[in-house]
Amino acid sequence: MNLLLGALFVLMWGSAFNAARLVALDWPPLWALTLRFAAIVPLLWLVWRYRRAAFPWGPDAWRVGWMGVFGMGGYLACSWVALAYIPAGLVALLAATAPMFVALGEAWRGRRLAMQGWVGLAVGWVGVAVLGATRAVDGMASAEAWGIGLSLFGAMLQATGLLAYAPARARVDPWAANLGQTAAGAVVLLVISALVGGPLPTTVTTGVVVGLLYSSLVVGMAGYALFFVVIRRLGASNATALQLLAPPVAAVIGWAAMNERLYGTDILGGAITLVGLALLFRAKTTQAA
Repeated sequence: MNLLLGALFVLMWGSAFNAARLVALDWPPLWALTLRFAAIVPLLWLVWRYRRAAFPWGPDAWRVGWMGVFGMGGYLACSWVALAYIPAGLVALLAATAPMFVALGEAWRGRRLAMQGWVGLAVGWVGVAVLGATRAVDGMASAEAWGIGLSLFGAMLQATGLLAYAPARARVDPWAANLGQTAAGAVVLLVISALVGGPLPTTVTTGVVVGLLYSSLVVGMAGYALFFVVIRRLGASNATALQLLAPPVAAVIGWAAMNERLYGTDILGGAITLVGLALLFRAKTTQAA
């Protein structure tokens, strides 16, 4: 049963990028993402009301809000725009570098990182460098460079949100936090879309409908519910480790269903990055124990 839960979690988390790419190729990504967030907020509010969970106030409310602004709204805005320019598997891989930014932020705050963690960080950034450098040598188009840069910036924003929210994590109900973060993300996305999102979409395609429904209901609702179940059944460290499988899953789905192409150097750089992330997670798990 736990194996099936883990497999479903990986499939759901990885396919989220493919569903978002379906939308980003046909609609202005920022307006699409704003609609996704606005649609989820009422559903999360119903879940929160049903659970009768306490809503955070004071400093914890600000921490939840910053996570919504940076870790959800800003991160996903960058990722969805990047999906219009580069394959879903590549965006998923670059988004997975967020823990490396988190580790750097924690080290800057004075938190000690074991030697294995520093090795993991170094290996992870070597993988990103291999990916970027080899694409540049092959004649990377400006659109590709834009997509890669946005994905990495989004990962940094997600790390910023995670660092801001970390002190409140143990005190705030997960569904209350999800509601607060999503509401804050919806507000910031509406502002960003109004400023730089371009014209409102005027047509609706099957890909847009399928992608939005999947992103909203399967990922935004069921995905987070499953995430909480996986943490409870398998532990937080194992749930985090399973997220490392999301980029390969997104790449395979993109190749098989969407005719996306990944270069051999993308796979090499991605594999090196994932090894580095695995070493980093292992070091942090050992320290926590």
